[in-house]
Amino acid sequence: MENNARKFRLQINQDKTEYMIVERKNSLKKHKIGQLKIKHQKSERVKNFKYLGVILNEDNNNQIDLQKRIKNATKTYFTLQNFFKNKNIPKKLKLRLNSTIILCLLDRASSY
Repeated sequence: MENNARKFRLQINQDKTEYMIVERKNSLKKHKIGQLKIKHQKSERVKNFKYLGVILNEDNNNQIDLQKRIKNATKTYFTLQNFFKNKNIPKKLKLRLNSTIILCLLDRASSY
């Protein structure tokens, strides 16, 4: 890893480096692996982390992130409920807001 980074004139920041092994089912319990060493510095092994807004874990199970996205969509809907009930706002605008915000959040959640 260090050699490949050096080819592109990159340096690995050991303070920010963590690693995770992703496998199917519960096979991780059988294969406990030690620490990752780069230039005599050890990196921490983690069970999950957030990457580009998505929670990834070593079991490759996305239920935690899926539940979080559904919760956010529900919260957004109830926050905007007074807006949707307002009779002074055109129905077309309400439908557009519904499709762009709420359905977009649910669509992301269902794409898992």
